[in-house]
Amino acid sequence: MTEVFTSVGRSIPRLEARDKVTGRTEYVHHLRLPRMLYGKIFRSAYPHARIKSVDKSAAEAIEGVFRVVTIDDIRTVIPHPYYGPAFHDQPILADGKTRFSGEPLAVVLAEDPSIAEEAAGLITVEYEEIPAVFDEVEAMTSDVLVHDELKPASTFADLKHLKGRKGTNIALDHKLLRGDPEAGFAKSDFVFEHVFRSQQVMHTPMEPFVSVADVTGDRMTLHTASQGPSFVRIEIARLLGWPENRVRVKVPFLGGGFGGKLYIKLEALVTALSLLVRRPVKISLTMEEQFFMVTRHPCTFRIKSGVNKDGKIIARTCDIAWNGGAYADIGPRVTQKAGFTSAGPYDIENVRIRSSAVYTNRPPAGALRGFGAPQTAWAYERHMDMIAEEMGLDKVEFRRQNLLRDGRPQASGTILVDAAIEKSLDKLLDIMKWNQPFDRGSGRIRRGRGIAVGFKGITSPTTSVAIVNLYADGSCGLFIGTVDMGQGSDTVMAQIAGEVLGFDPTTIKVIHSDTDVTPYDMGTLGSRSTFHMGTAVRLAAEDAKKKLAELAASVGMVPGSNQPISEIFERRYGMRAGNVIGVGSFIPEYQKPDPETGQSLKVTPFWGVGTNGAEVEVDMETCQFTVTKLVNVADIGRPLNPKLALQQLSGAGIMQYGFTTTENMIFKEGQLTNASLADYKIPGLLDMPREWINEFTDSIQHDGPFGGKGAGETTTIALSPAIGNAIADATGVQLMDLPCTAESIFQALKRAKA
Repeated sequence: MTEVFTSVGRSIPRLEARDKVTGRTEYVHHLRLPRMLYGKIFRSAYPHARIKSVDKSAAEAIEGVFRVVTIDDIRTVIPHPYYGPAFHDQPILADGKTRFSGEPLAVVLAEDPSIAEEAAGLITVEYEEIPAVFDEVEAMTSDVLVHDELKPASTFADLKHLKGRKGTNIALDHKLLRGDPEAGFAKSDFVFEHVFRSQQVMHTPMEPFVSVADVTGDRMTLHTASQGPSFVRIEIARLLGWPENRVRVKVPFLGGGFGGKLYIKLEALVTALSLLVRRPVKISLTMEEQFFMVTRHPCTFRIKSGVNKDGKIIARTCDIAWNGGAYADIGPRVTQKAGFTSAGPYDIENVRIRSSAVYTNRPPAGALRGFGAPQTAWAYERHMDMIAEEMGLDKVEFRRQNLLRDGRPQASGTILVDAAIEKSLDKLLDIMKWNQPFDRGSGRIRRGRGIAVGFKGITSPTTSVAIVNLYADGSCGLFIGTVDMGQGSDTVMAQIAGEVLGFDPTTIKVIHSDTDVTPYDMGTLGSRSTFHMGTAVRLAAEDAKKKLAELAASVGMVPGSNQPISEIFERRYGMRAGNVIGVGSFIPEYQKPDPETGQSLKVTPFWGVGTNGAEVEVDMETCQFTVTKLVNVADIGRPLNPKLALQQLSGAGIMQYGFTTTENMIFKEGQLTNASLADYKIPGLLDMPREWINEFTDSIQHDGPFGGKGAGETTTIALSPAIGNAIADATGVQLMDLPCTAESIFQALKRAKA
């Protein structure tokens, strides 16, 4: 019997839509506080150098400059000024040496930001250059050490196994072993081995990083563009040695985040500055400065597969080196979570994975939409096409034969449940008319098409708490720490609460993240909010509904009758007074992986699945190519708001399309050469494929809220290899590195001719 819902499953408009289009929406960039000072950052010129001296005199002489601050000043208010979610490895300002070119070294404070910026340009530093290391593979064995010693943060349950290390650039070495890969290779009829590389890219949200700190008395209030206000409060309280109730973190709407605004970014710096001057301090980065805050991990991926003559994969090994840059950020978690799915969505009995987080002298890398899964899918899905090509196998049937199916263990040992991999593949093939004739072009113009299957585990363990407040007049407030950064989470959470309570979701007021008011949430990241916070909201609404029924029964009213809620309160309290508070907490089941084998019976609460298809045209003389068609099919369970979910699929696909075709941070001896949006090419609307199709798979996540699960990353995972496979189909040459460009096609054709 089909379930009938009144709130979920409807494409209601975003709750904040009117405020956004009329310009009333609050952002931290708009915030002005009395006596506020603006900070402008002076950045290091060398990727690896000892700081011998800092001359602030010329900057301090500028009229209007309030103060110039270095790490020595920071230590007077925060004696141990190091932070990080995995390791406490990142200083608030460069301490003793610089570890990447562009690292914050000093800050100028002034009431006029233009004066602060002018003064920052007058700071001079005497450096002593020291050898640097930039490549992740080289860094694994290099004598050049980015850090002398590592101190684990021990904040998150899944990272408590991190250990302090000396004498290495490897922050985390994650291992997974299932079966006996060497024996599997020995039994295989064919063995294939390839190396793939992904480039360094950045988040580029429309709203750059911005934070304001305001110390008043014994309390610190932070207004910040953050995806994780609960973690910000925890980490700032730790840095200051204060109880958490003396730190308040407020987050309005975000103008995009994509993982970049997680954990601590500017918050520690503005906190220290406000403590120093006892005034509010604001730092807003420019678009260009974002290049030096956080990026996505480049990686080198060596993959080896043993296959029998019938096309069954017998064994697979994956060795991945992740370039984490100068500071770990959340890189060890990316390394672990992307690592355990790096063999792909395939049923392989013998698997060995080594996934290593590596320090280099590049800007730090952290979470970015997909959490490492797009980099691994680029390798394993290009590898699958290349195997099929060399063996003369049908590329679809080769995949289908080896796909994981529900009830089978993934490489980690966790049983696959509610992962519509084959359904998604079938729908993709149907939309692409895969079995119909395809025009391959002639003369200069050649056409090709490709498919790819994407797969990821979701971050776990994590905690979400929600509060539903029923007021005496019958209205409702929903208090959650989930940050709406454009994905429409406020609207979906109101729909979930409305479904339980029988309320019109547009009448529910969602209270934005304020750690004095809203309860804990681990963070808005990794496609977790719909499943995790959505479940907490459902539980909170059910708790409130139960308590309201008990209150009604206590005054002789029938629970669920048509009497207004306000009448229940009036009978109980003699007037419209009081509240009914419902609370819901959700922590999914999780089993810590075995440190030696990486095996776990429950390593993820659900699976992210997406399939992608592409058609391309390539000019064989100029090597310019055009993606003429893109199809994205996602398993997101039941779409709780179909229109918002489709927008998520589209936005994720557009972002990954840029990472596939144009975006690349280009370094020369550690110096970033294209740190501007004039040179770092983000695709615009005119660059999009002529035909772009986004669809859902018909599926249900049975333990998700009303059958739903996350949507925000699914179309990022396998989009790059779909395009890479299409280019190979058109040209006959294989691209091993991202991004796919005319130059890379030209070089591949040149190598093929040689």
